[in-house]
Amino acid sequence: MELVLQVLITVIVFLLGASIYSFLNVVRFRLPRKMDFIRGRSICPACKRELTGKDLVPVFSYLLLRGRCRYCGDRIPADSLLTELVGGVSAALAGYILGWNIQTAVIWLFFSILFEVALLDAQTMEIPDGFVAALALIGLAGILTGPSLPLAERLIGVFSVSVPLLLLTLLIPGAFGGGDIKMMAACGLFLGWKLSLVALFLAVVTGGFYGIYLLAAGKKGRKEHFAFGPFLCAGMFLAYFWGTPLLDWYLGLLALN
Repeated sequence: MELVLQVLITVIVFLLGASIYSFLNVVRFRLPRKMDFIRGRSICPACKRELTGKDLVPVFSYLLLRGRCRYCGDRIPADSLLTELVGGVSAALAGYILGWNIQTAVIWLFFSILFEVALLDAQTMEIPDGFVAALALIGLAGILTGPSLPLAERLIGVFSVSVPLLLLTLLIPGAFGGGDIKMMAACGLFLGWKLSLVALFLAVVTGGFYGIYLLAAGKKGRKEHFAFGPFLCAGMFLAYFWGTPLLDWYLGLLALN
């Protein structure tokens, strides 16, 4: 009986995660196009037919329709299915590894929004204020669900990365986007100042290597920019789960010297 209940919970969480990622997919598609993502009904981009509930069941509708619109037969982008799978699998894994509780849900939602921010910034080089506001709200929720991190660390985290990025941008116009700065302020409330700094370090290292690759491959000029948001998002993911041991290891090396 316990096994059946565990499987049932896992399936429900998978579907819930896939549904949330499906909605975030809609937001990511409509926001850059200035479309209403709250009241507007989903339509097929090709034939403009309004989609019904049976067309919008995460994962399963895509598989049953074999990746094509029910009405015109136009192909549905495969990234829709992949995104929903990522949402469902990540939600189920988060619950299984971290536990089925509200704190896990907040952590999962935080990184789910970062995932969408990374994809959107890579496509448009913009981070909408709506996503920043959502991250800030989750940071506030983190104060209630993750009390192990002192409030002072969270408040310092708001400024620990965002202020240096802002100052650097004032000195070197275009060094960082306004979305990057606001996002790190919002995320600092969730991560705290220590992990925010680790996230920035990881983002600078990985983003630096990527920039060198673009220059060497001739894909970007010296004065051209690339989206830094995805590297910040990846840095925050790595910092949250592995930042503390990484920081302890580094401080240990300093102590030995």
